[in-house]
Amino acid sequence: MSFAPPPEGSLRLFRFSGIQVYLHWTWFLVAGYSVTNRQGYYSSVVWNVAEYLALFLIVLIHEFGHSLACRSVGGKADRIVLWPLGGVAYVQAPRRPGATLWSIAAGPLVNVILIPVLFGAHLLAQQAGMLDGNPDLQRFFVTLRFINFWLLVFNLLPIYPLDGGQILQSLLWFGVGETKSLLAATVIGFVGAAGLAIYAFVQQSIWMGVMVFFLFSNCLASFNYARARLAQEREGGGMGPVA
Repeated sequence: MSFAPPPEGSLRLFRFSGIQVYLHWTWFLVAGYSVTNRQGYYSSVVWNVAEYLALFLIVLIHEFGHSLACRSVGGKADRIVLWPLGGVAYVQAPRRPGATLWSIAAGPLVNVILIPVLFGAHLLAQQAGMLDGNPDLQRFFVTLRFINFWLLVFNLLPIYPLDGGQILQSLLWFGVGETKSLLAATVIGFVGAAGLAIYAFVQQSIWMGVMVFFLFSNCLASFNYARARLAQEREGGGMGPVA
């Protein structure tokens, strides 16, 4: 997808199952701000750090869901980059609606699976007495469950290129073809992005405003690509790439 950080400045973390994981340098800047901004929620800053790392662990597992699903249908997936706005799995699924749909849907499916897993871990900790006299651990579990659920809901918004927007495009692809489905998904994405922009304004959320800017920019680029490609197809140019 085009919604991705630049490869320059990314640090190699590790390699798993042939997939190289990178961390963009800007992640550290936002991590410092986020940890500092959350001071007071826990009794120690160590918990703030743990919370931020747990957030990106969930993001990483989500991205591995995309990558491994893509490989299972014969696609290519060899890189994941973590950056302040989340994570990006560089996948190239076979150009079939079913293959693309599975490659995209597997990411949110990971978050769905994590809902009972995190709930179970929280319940076991409670039954083991680990939460007695330890309000920080209690807050940590509650926040972790909220983060996972929030990521699931946000990613499923029908705004291209979020997972929800790409899932919508894949479903439409079965009926109207690849190009028209992309055009329709991006038009719907503009409406969703406008709704998020209103929400960001009402909440006075700079962070959400930045997210809306990136979403709108990528949605616009994909919309223009789809229009150019549709025009090319109508002129008899086939399915070749559009510059």
